[in-house]
Amino acid sequence: MAKANMSPNKNPMPTLSAEERSHSFSEVALGYSAEAALDEALRCLDCKNMPCVSGCPVNIHIPEFIRKIKEGDLEGAYEVISRSSSLPAVCGRVCPQETQCEAKCVRGIKGEPVGIGRLERFVADWHNMHSDKAPACAAPNGHRVAVVGSGPSGLTCAGDLAKLGYSVSVFEALHAAGGVLVYGIPEFRLPKAIVKKEVDNLTKMGVEIRTNVIIGKTLTVDELFDMGFEAVFIGSGAGLPSFMGIPGESSKGVYSANEFLTRSNLMKAYLDNSDTPIMKGGRVAVVGGGNVAMDAARVAKRLGADEVYIVYRRSMDELPARREEVEHAMEEGIRFMLLSNPTEILAYENPDNPRDARRGSVTGMRCIKMELGEPDERGRRRPREIPGSEFTLDVDTVVMSIGTSPNPLIKSTTRGLEVNSRGGIIVTEGGKTSREGVYAGGDAVTGAATVISAMGAGKAAAEAIDRYIMNK
Repeated sequence: MAKANMSPNKNPMPTLSAEERSHSFSEVALGYSAEAALDEALRCLDCKNMPCVSGCPVNIHIPEFIRKIKEGDLEGAYEVISRSSSLPAVCGRVCPQETQCEAKCVRGIKGEPVGIGRLERFVADWHNMHSDKAPACAAPNGHRVAVVGSGPSGLTCAGDLAKLGYSVSVFEALHAAGGVLVYGIPEFRLPKAIVKKEVDNLTKMGVEIRTNVIIGKTLTVDELFDMGFEAVFIGSGAGLPSFMGIPGESSKGVYSANEFLTRSNLMKAYLDNSDTPIMKGGRVAVVGGGNVAMDAARVAKRLGADEVYIVYRRSMDELPARREEVEHAMEEGIRFMLLSNPTEILAYENPDNPRDARRGSVTGMRCIKMELGEPDERGRRRPREIPGSEFTLDVDTVVMSIGTSPNPLIKSTTRGLEVNSRGGIIVTEGGKTSREGVYAGGDAVTGAATVISAMGAGKAAAEAIDRYIMNK
């Protein structure tokens, strides 16, 4: 085996230039070469106590898969990862490793941590290019489980149960499987071919995917049990957008981030032959500071916006988006208007001609400057308005990216399912709900969170469902 690499710095991730990518939906990060991956793997100290594993929500045996890379056994590295993760090519791209596994890495004490996420992506991409073999599954055990939603939690739960021999059917409301992975995350961060490949791996394992089925409308949870399913996992996500409640939010040209990204990512509104309308050009304000806000702003730029603003009521230090996404947005020309908060959306009016096509269209957004006061219950300093600091931002499109909550449809059509004040399904250990045989996880429980945390919930629920059915 080659000599250990004691460099304090990660191998850099090759990327498209800012100029090239700001006009293209091609993937920004290009991935490691085999040489860079080996060099990065040699930075791993193979710690006996494996602190990185404790930082992974699905407990991938990280030192073992990196050891396989050092040995040149890339398929073996993939097999190690796939024992714990059903979506390795996805996780390697969108998981916030810097706050999870890499945050625990010993190499990060006196330098940069090992690029665990970049290595996971490399291994998964290598496997997808060189092998069509799906993870091994146990013999069918004769038991059936329904999974509601084909996002990260649902796909993980389905994959883990399939490995145990269960017959699993996934019910997806939209016309394509993948949930937030296909409608929420842009092509330049997560190519949809990658998601399709991961879904195809599950179907090879025997998982049935049924699209265009809205649980709570097309079928109810009760009807799933009547169809012979012995347990149901609800991983329906948090697709109900939040708005600020300020004047003018119903104007033409105001989108929720969910709608804006779904039109672009899933319905391909950026293509010339698409029937889905979306803004192309003009000046765009994206309200919010999370990863979804960064995605919306960068999509708007690629759709041809002349100017794109991130309007966020706190400072850069409090910005919740990943540093990498913020840096990429800045490089692509996104302008950050921090310590600013909208108070009204302005729209064109023509009282002389109520049928004027321009009537009701966004013409600007009134904002007020903010300052940071005392910390809130989460330790973040509370923003407060500065009297007399109002200003108007000249924009014709506004995207609201201030959070989402679970859709109430399943709760309203399912007997005995308890939810909290935010609409999240209440669960106990393993995702067990108040309704026997019904489990839940991911954003349907927590509200909007990370892909990997949703996967962790799906994994825990699969284990709990297995215990429930076997004990029953």
